[in-house]
Amino acid sequence: MTYMNRAVSERGLLFLLRMLLLSMSGVFATQAFAAYPDRPIRLIVPSPAGGGTDSSTRAITPKLSEILRQNIIIDNRGGASGNLGAEMAAQAPADGYTLLAIIASHTSNPAVMRSVPFDLARDFAPISRTVTLPNLLVSHPSIAAKDTRELIALLKTKPGQVQFASGGIGSIQHFAMELFVYMAKLKMIHVPYKGVGPATSDVIAGHVPMIAANIFTVLPHVKSGRLRAYGVSSTERSSAAPDIPTIAEAGLPGYEAVQWYGLVAPAKTPPAIVNQLHTAVVQVLNDPEIRQRFQGGGADPSPSESPAAYAKLIRSELKKWADVAKAAGIKPE
Repeated sequence: MTYMNRAVSERGLLFLLRMLLLSMSGVFATQAFAAYPDRPIRLIVPSPAGGGTDSSTRAITPKLSEILRQNIIIDNRGGASGNLGAEMAAQAPADGYTLLAIIASHTSNPAVMRSVPFDLARDFAPISRTVTLPNLLVSHPSIAAKDTRELIALLKTKPGQVQFASGGIGSIQHFAMELFVYMAKLKMIHVPYKGVGPATSDVIAGHVPMIAANIFTVLPHVKSGRLRAYGVSSTERSSAAPDIPTIAEAGLPGYEAVQWYGLVAPAKTPPAIVNQLHTAVVQVLNDPEIRQRFQGGGADPSPSESPAAYAKLIRSELKKWADVAKAAGIKPE
């Protein structure tokens, strides 16, 4: 065999060997990818144990762990209105082994905080919304209006005179009422409290006339007659109080301001992993036992149709609350 023929033969052999190695690496990569998850998943909850974010997340993790056939470890990282845990998750490897539970207020935080150490729309790969918890617009019984239309008409006769309470500046209760004021073209006075509990207590006592608080907190007081209900803040009636209309149907079309919870992963997490997690979350939330558990507490399982649909919701909420903050004159602090 001549030198030239031998060189050609060697190049051909090297080419075949290279193709074989590439083929084998593809097989190994596919097998490794198909094995996800092959180790425990850390799920960061950006709040202390016992809160709404924590309890809603813990309600779904056992079933989610069962479906994924892997342990899910809850890591509570409260602080900075949920931003501390979210920042940790944003900086984690994008491999599907670190997830983050987020809440609706993550979309309003940028409107009330001068500095948020991450971009919710850019730094995360949305998986799915999990649960929605509507607010219930209520007042002290001394308010003469009997329904939402009457309430709006009454408030228009007293511009800048009637107060509303909230659990704090930038809270979902605050923004729910600011959206109500904005859409109904009203003028009201905001009275922030350090928590929705004290705020609700003062409305019951008649110190502040109104509040929009989560239905789980105020519904028992409506049933006892200590508060008057006008409407729920979701687009559909709550399973916990189907006789109470939505604010949208009762006098303010298009109104929606709910607390919601969901799951995201760090940006650049492989789409196949995100889709796998989305499918698993939907399966969990469609489980009859899980649905009954949430609905018994006034919440509704509300999985997103797709990760893309959840991403669209996050972007729209970021814009909505930024617009409401601007209209209300809320300055970032």
